[in-house]
Amino acid sequence: MSAPAKLPRWAELGLLPAINLVAALLLSGVVVRILGENPWSAFKLLASGAFGSQDSIGYTLYYATNFIFTGLAVAVAYHAGLFNIGAEGQAYIGGLGTGLVCLWLGAAPFWVVFPLAVLAGAVFGAAWAFIPAWLQARRGSHIVITTIMFNFIASALMTYLLVNVLIKPGQQSPESREFAPGAFMPPIHELLGRVGIAFTATPFNFAFVLALVAAALVWLFIWRTRWGYALRVAGENAAAAVYAGISPPRITIGAMLLSGALAGGLGLNELMGAQHRLLLDFPGGAGFVGIAVALMGRNHPVGIVLAAVLFGALYQGGSQLSFDMPKINRDMVVVIQGLVILLCGAMENLFRGPLAALLRRRDVP
Repeated sequence: MSAPAKLPRWAELGLLPAINLVAALLLSGVVVRILGENPWSAFKLLASGAFGSQDSIGYTLYYATNFIFTGLAVAVAYHAGLFNIGAEGQAYIGGLGTGLVCLWLGAAPFWVVFPLAVLAGAVFGAAWAFIPAWLQARRGSHIVITTIMFNFIASALMTYLLVNVLIKPGQQSPESREFAPGAFMPPIHELLGRVGIAFTATPFNFAFVLALVAAALVWLFIWRTRWGYALRVAGENAAAAVYAGISPPRITIGAMLLSGALAGGLGLNELMGAQHRLLLDFPGGAGFVGIAVALMGRNHPVGIVLAAVLFGALYQGGSQLSFDMPKINRDMVVVIQGLVILLCGAMENLFRGPLAALLRRRDVP
């Protein structure tokens, strides 16, 4: 099999993903037309539903926050040569750690609860990633299989805890009692209001800032530290890593610990920022969306943030689209998301060859 055609860095990171995205939207337009709706009107509704008002923007960025955390989790493991399918379960268990701190210390001031909740989410998420990492590093069990299995185990564990242990007394719904106000993540509209900027009340909260900080720290770690360099070497060529004195098993465990810790950040946004209680299935599939976000973002923090905003827009704009165009229900919105994932992820190299040939003819450096 021939190697993929080489592209300039700017085309690799910017132009090729844009072409793939346009192709996905064109195919989505064909689907919309088949359903008897006007594609242009549908896309305008989608964009308006995602960015047409403060309310829409708030919800778009709220969803994007979850995808940034899980996308970063997938990307860190990917750079170590690992395909972490378990971000969903790691986010689930990380959220459990965050939720336990909020239930235990919620009556304390926010400045006490906040750092402990962040730490607990990271530790619980990392701990859930440790076992698959150890099995891969020491026993040769494939990380894809074990992380998928641990997603199901995490779901079963949370169901047991919320039905039998953490459920609020006297209620039927499997969820905990509400956190005390000291465990509420500050909403963005309140923070902006303190500086005189009016913004509509939405679940959009300070966790988005934390996600951006996490993206910056991941960039620094992977591309500006010797540990990040060792991680990338082990991911590219394990034999070369051993020759250079780098231990691939140690890299595997370390990368998965960091990956799980990042996934655990989802609970800060979802539990402290929006739900204010522990409840079933709060990740809502964000761990799996994180795989698509990381692929589309080329496993680079900047690309991941942009891809997360795109998928946040598809989530929020899709709700508006299905409301105003009944023929395009939520299932069809999922089809549109799937086409974006297909063209920008699994088939990302479809247009690479023609684009490389075009740039060569035009002598573009």
